[in-house]
Amino acid sequence: MKILITGSNGLLGQKLVAYLHKKGIDFLATSKGENRNPDCPKEKYYTLDISVQSEIIDLFESYKPTHVIHTAAITNVDACELNPDLCYLVNVQATQFLVDASIEHKAHFQLLSTDFIFDGLKGNYREEDTPGPLSHYAHSKVNAEKILLNSDYLNWSIVRTIIVYGTGNNLSRTNIVCWAKDALSKGQEMRIIDDQFRAPTWADDLAWACVRICSLKKTGIFHISGPETMSIYEIVRGQVLICPNQRMNLDITQ
Repeated sequence: MKILITGSNGLLGQKLVAYLHKKGIDFLATSKGENRNPDCPKEKYYTLDISVQSEIIDLFESYKPTHVIHTAAITNVDACELNPDLCYLVNVQATQFLVDASIEHKAHFQLLSTDFIFDGLKGNYREEDTPGPLSHYAHSKVNAEKILLNSDYLNWSIVRTIIVYGTGNNLSRTNIVCWAKDALSKGQEMRIIDDQFRAPTWADDLAWACVRICSLKKTGIFHISGPETMSIYEIVRGQVLICPNQRMNLDITQ
């Protein structure tokens, strides 16, 4: 396999780099801007703006990947609401560019998606359930999925996941576990909700699953998450058990 990773500076991207490097699998890590992951060898990194189609075409011609794991996206829900055009460009249009290049080179295309595509009314969603997006971010991921679902190309997989957490290097965005741990250490008040239930996913496990799907040549939609469903309050509360000397200062809302 020759695996092209987008969004390699992000948490999942860094875990993919670590796993592939450890296993000796050929990969090329890409992100917009400089490499912020000190564990990614310089020769394995390429600066790529996925919103520029010509850059994607040139990279595919030179690297010739057999697989693409597309993790890059604007995932900040509020940011997507404030700038829906940029959200569409990065989350949908750029995905189309990458899919087109993957088809041209007969590469397996794997799209990382989210539980946000559902409205949350039913819970315990299965792969065949109908999406019900409620935000610009959710709509963008549904539209990105439709690029594959409506295509005649069949060599693809969609990985939907939930609250990815873990530690990484120089991350531009935090995750709920790191945020809670940092707030606890500083004695800061945390404003959380207790009526939303999710299944947090360890980034290392998700990286393994993504590569496993590629190595087994599986196609279709996959729901990948942690084994336990819990409220946001319970997730944060778990950090108190890990850090027993810290006092939890919560403002709980519904």
